[in-house]
Amino acid sequence: MKIAITGSLGNVAGPLTKKLLAEGHQLTVISSSEDRKKDIEALGAAAAIGSITDASFLARSFSGADAVFAMTPPNLGLQNIVENTAAAGKAIIEGVKQAGVKRVVLLSSIGADLEDGTGPIKGLHAIENAYKELEGVNVTFLRAGYFYINFNNSIPMIQHSGILGSNLDADTQIQLVHPKDIAAAAAEELVKEASGINVRYIVSDVKTPAEITTAFGNAIGKPELPWITFSDADNEQGMVQAGVPAEIASLYTEMGRGLREGNIQADFINSGHSIDGKVKLEDFAKEFAAAF
Repeated sequence: MKIAITGSLGNVAGPLTKKLLAEGHQLTVISSSEDRKKDIEALGAAAAIGSITDASFLARSFSGADAVFAMTPPNLGLQNIVENTAAAGKAIIEGVKQAGVKRVVLLSSIGADLEDGTGPIKGLHAIENAYKELEGVNVTFLRAGYFYINFNNSIPMIQHSGILGSNLDADTQIQLVHPKDIAAAAAEELVKEASGINVRYIVSDVKTPAEITTAFGNAIGKPELPWITFSDADNEQGMVQAGVPAEIASLYTEMGRGLREGNIQADFINSGHSIDGKVKLEDFAKEFAAAF
């Protein structure tokens, strides 16, 4: 198959590209960085260098593709993040329409079924709705859990304060996912026949912050590492004081509240979706320790 991949050689698109190439597919990998061109071509894929918000460029890059893996970069800019995410997603949709692509796998998120109260996930809700208006395109929303690798951002907190924490309660059930598991699921979906709009959740494990803290603490030689639950206000203020842009801090605090209250994960739980990923918390804890 001829497949176009957005996301350059990032955490998901990188392993996805390698897997699809190993299976013998012909790939075009889209990146905004000219520096990535050599790396993409060295793997055996064609490189298309341009902006993810340029629909005409995307249409040219998608031309002749049997399928497209669509994802938007996280935190597009420091302001109007939700709007920028939605705009980039809609540019990809316009590119799909202009190129006449009939199969799309969209990297979405758990909680994208909700209109509000989800922080940065709101942009993906708007993108999913836009795909529902496409005619003649078979789309799978690949709704991913909370990325394990996001916890790497908490390493300075552990190193400087000796704690791990956020505005999540210690017993909040969190659906976790590893990028490699997302890549494996995306590879399956891209070559699968589908009709209309489909939803697949990809989750590697379900654990609480207390369990995550214990696993990380044991892995880094700090078995007494505590989980601390912050108020929403303290969580947001702490992120800003740590150098996180105010809008991002506000959005991630809102997402934490949505998880804490059980709204974001409700559809995954109520729909009885399975845990398909292979990378469990204990596996990622080793990666976390290496990064630590």
